[in-house]
Amino acid sequence: MSQRSLVLLKPDSVRRGLTGEIIGRIERKAGWKLVALELRTLERSVLEQHYGEHVGKPFYEPLVEFMASGPVVAMVVEGERVIEGLRTLAGPTDPIAAAPGSIRGDYGSIVRENLIHASDSEDSAEREIKLFFPGLA
Repeated sequence: MSQRSLVLLKPDSVRRGLTGEIIGRIERKAGWKLVALELRTLERSVLEQHYGEHVGKPFYEPLVEFMASGPVVAMVVEGERVIEGLRTLAGPTDPIAAAPGSIRGDYGSIVRENLIHASDSEDSAEREIKLFFPGLA
């Protein structure tokens, strides 16, 4: 079943010059394609909507500050089982627990700055794509 997922290459990916490597990994996955891609600096209002379910948690404010600290690459990826596949390709949030070969396993070092976001469900993907790419919804 073909799906769409939002992917954000976080400010640490951009700062470290890893965007080409990560986009390449996504593009090389058979059957997946980029349907939208943009470099942008995220406004706090967008981040508050995106991370709204985490308001009040201890990591919320540092996460919003980190995500606003520099440009991100926002993209929509489409393909068979892309949501599950991107989550596997990204690896667990904790890069120490992430397997070698995953993006976080190969390039991550700390939990908060973990290189990549990928939608975790079809409902999240739909909500996130509407927020970041309203013309695609």
